Amino acid sequence: MLKEAVEGQVTVVCNAIAASVQFQVEPVGRWFEAFLKRRDRNVSASFQELEEEEELSEESEDEELQLEEYPMLKTLDPKDWKNQDHYAVLGLAHMRYKATQKQIKAAHKAMVLKHHPDKRKAAGEQIVEGDNDYFTCITKAIEILSDPVKRRAFDSVDPTFDNAVPSKSEGKENFFEVFAPVFERNSRWTSKKHIPKLGTMDSSFEEVDNFYSFWYNFDSWREFSYLDEEEKEKAECRDERRWIEKQNRASRAQRKKEEMNRIRTLVDTAYSCDPRIKKFKEEEKARKESEKKAKVEAKRREQEEKERAKQAELEAARLAKEKEEEEAKQAALQAKKEKEIQKKAIKKERQKLRTTCKNWNYFADSEAECVKMMEEVEKLCDRLELVSLQSLNEVLASGTKEESKAAVEKQVQEVNAQLQREKEAEVQARQASRSAEQASSGSGGGSKGWNEEELQLLIKAVNLFPAGTNARWEVIANYMNLHSTSGIKRNAKDVINKAKNLQKLDPHQKDEINKKAFEKFKKEHAAVPTTVDNAVPSERFDASGAEANAASWTTEEQKLLEQALKTFPVSTPERWEKIASVVPGRTKKDCMKRYKELVEMVKAKKAAQEQVAAKSKK
Repeated sequence: MLKEAVEGQVTVVCNAIAASVQFQVEPVGRWFEAFLKRRDRNVSASFQELEEEEELSEESEDEELQLEEYPMLKTLDPKDWKNQDHYAVLGLAHMRYKATQKQIKAAHKAMVLKHHPDKRKAAGEQIVEGDNDYFTCITKAIEILSDPVKRRAFDSVDPTFDNAVPSKSEGKENFFEVFAPVFERNSRWTSKKHIPKLGTMDSSFEEVDNFYSFWYNFDSWREFSYLDEEEKEKAECRDERRWIEKQNRASRAQRKKEEMNRIRTLVDTAYSCDPRIKKFKEEEKARKESEKKAKVEAKRREQEEKERAKQAELEAARLAKEKEEEEAKQAALQAKKEKEIQKKAIKKERQKLRTTCKNWNYFADSEAECVKMMEEVEKLCDRLELVSLQSLNEVLASGTKEESKAAVEKQVQEVNAQLQREKEAEVQARQASRSAEQASSGSGGGSKGWNEEELQLLIKAVNLFPAGTNARWEVIANYMNLHSTSGIKRNAKDVINKAKNLQKLDPHQKDEINKKAFEKFKKEHAAVPTTVDNAVPSERFDASGAEANAASWTTEEQKLLEQALKTFPVSTPERWEKIASVVPGRTKKDCMKRYKELVEMVKAKKAAQEQVAAKSKK
């Protein structure tokens, strides 16, 4: 061990110090055991001190335990022990379920010392024999309260416990003052250790939510076996015991259900009256409104951004279009300028060619040759391009008369050959078109040609049987075969081909066919027989109105006639006069004749359709 250094002296180490060595030491002994016990108990005092302190505290509790004398104790009926208050019997009415087992035993000891029959008998008090003495109630009380299971059963039906649930009107006025003690006394039934408090108006949302979550999921240990009406120990046989157990289970379940409904009603009432819930809902509503407004604002900004982008895009497209139009305009002006330049150059070259040929007297000796060559030169001016004209003028300017004449004649021959080829090609194309037209008309018209009457019938049938008619082309063919006087039978294929050919005709040709048909109709209906039919006087007409009937009916007039026929039935007096008054520009005779034509057309259409239906059935 080093000596302590004296003040003023210097300590000097003369030799090297040995290196430190680590050793593993295992603690043992009663002091280490005491340390472990203190650590496990999370205390700093020794185990012996704690034991001594605990003994002292128990002694102090015994000294401090004060019993309340139950005034009704001596009047209790021992046979009605189930309805007695066991805590009050032992003098623990002020402590009840909070009393410890030690305090219960101490209270029982004190009650025995005071009320035991031997003690009272020694004091000269009269004693009731058997179990009819009130001391039996003390015995039953200690029997119930000393057993944890029986004590829990009794605590569950504690007669002093208030099961009342505050109303909404009471809770809305003083919520915390009304509901705090109710939840406090009902919290004794929970199986969990940590019980959240009701809190105050300043409690956070998490605290309030935790509180109501706890009570909405309340796990109660309260059970009602103490209230069983039948005791299975009194059963005489096994079946009776089972029946008693069944009855007791049913009554317990019913009471448990009622208890849980009571707790749920309490929580629901508190939740509906809680001002914090209303505050949280308003805050949540305000938050949602703000989020909604923010969302709408963001959407509006996004829409405005899209609109700006769209406007920018449209503006860019407009500028691009204007630029493109400007470029196209400039290109068109440039092309026009170039065309004008080329036109002037061609005009100059043509004039130069004419002047040169004129100077050479058109390379002719006679007047006739001169005129002929002049025509050829004009033909060259019309047919040759600028480059060809420039080349020809260069040859004429640099060559002799003979060379110039040869060059001009060569160019004339080439132009004439080109014109001849173009003419031959045009003739061939015209011939091919004519032959194709003849072939199509020959293949589409059947084995024999179509006369004017058949063409008119075809046009009439096509208008009479519009698109959508069942077996339309067969019906049209049958209609033509029924009304044609040529005796040639046409099938649906012939009718289709001819209708297609008519569609390809020139409009002037169609007008010509319609004109011929109208002339034929006018010729056939030029005169009306003077004989009078058997119609009623209001339906007679003479030949003077035949010319007026020749005019065709318009679509509007046809609609008015059909509507008038429906409006004025056959039984209407002076029917045709009224119908004619409805159709402007038409007389009674015109309406009657048009009606007969419509009837004939409908009959013909029905006959053709019936003929097609009969053929299809065969």
